[in-house]
Amino acid sequence: MANKHQACDFRTSIGGQALIEGILMRGPKKQAIVCRGQDGLVEKIEELKFIKDRYPILGWPFIRGCATFFASLVNGMKALSFSAEQLPLEEQGEPDKLDQWIEKHFPEDQAQKLIIGVAVALGFALSLFLFIFLPVETVGLAFKLFGVDSREISVPVLNLCEGAIRILILLLYMWLVSKTKDVKRLFSYHGAEHKTIFCYEHGKELTVENVRPESRFHPRCGTSFLLVVVVVSILVNSVVTAKNRLLRMLFHILLLPVVVGISYEINRWCGRHDNWLSAVLSAPGKWLQRITTNEPDDSMIEVAIRALELVIPEEKGSDAW
Repeated sequence: MANKHQACDFRTSIGGQALIEGILMRGPKKQAIVCRGQDGLVEKIEELKFIKDRYPILGWPFIRGCATFFASLVNGMKALSFSAEQLPLEEQGEPDKLDQWIEKHFPEDQAQKLIIGVAVALGFALSLFLFIFLPVETVGLAFKLFGVDSREISVPVLNLCEGAIRILILLLYMWLVSKTKDVKRLFSYHGAEHKTIFCYEHGKELTVENVRPESRFHPRCGTSFLLVVVVVSILVNSVVTAKNRLLRMLFHILLLPVVVGISYEINRWCGRHDNWLSAVLSAPGKWLQRITTNEPDDSMIEVAIRALELVIPEEKGSDAW
């Protein structure tokens, strides 16, 4: 049996996501949401439908990254919405005006889909603002303040400066949100998810006592993927030779599918291998997890264990990564 600091003999394809007082676990055939409600654990199990089964091209390397990322984003929003609904009414708060308008003018099933769609669109727009618009404008403004014409700066220097700003924004954003009370608990559930998956991969019985000492830093973490995306964007965007800020932003947006596709394959490769290169590539993501994961309490571990148990396939080993 492997020690928690040693490589796992078995790598599972099961992954998870921390929710509001709960955890989503996604297995090879089904996913389970387990939340801690007022009257105990609330469970929701769904059979998985993969878009690549309908459109095989979306399962091809470098293409599957974008399809998986978008599907995970939508699925994650739905799971977060479900977990929020399990909170006591006094903690849920009032829906914002846009949600209220949607609920008033559309049937319930359509309204829910539309609200999720708006949330995904707003999240994507915020990402474009933070990681494309803001870095380009910040670098241009910084050079202007120092009396330097950005058009006289070499393209590689512009790319490196913008990349450094992206990394800084990501780290600062994660650090700031990690200080809020609700996100602290969310990140503790994130830690419980990682610990439970490690326990399963080490072949131990899924008990609170066995899960508790496991590491909360996992190489196949979604937040690690975000850091990989930012770093890969520096390399991919090096092909952009335009100095005009609007053109640079446009090219950065057009190259996003390439960035996401490459980043997904790197994360996937690191999860499958255990050598010096995978250790080097996954190290920055593990460092970021010092911000995005906290040590969970036993009640959080219980939620993670139950969520994992619900998605482990009947055929042993069929979830191998």
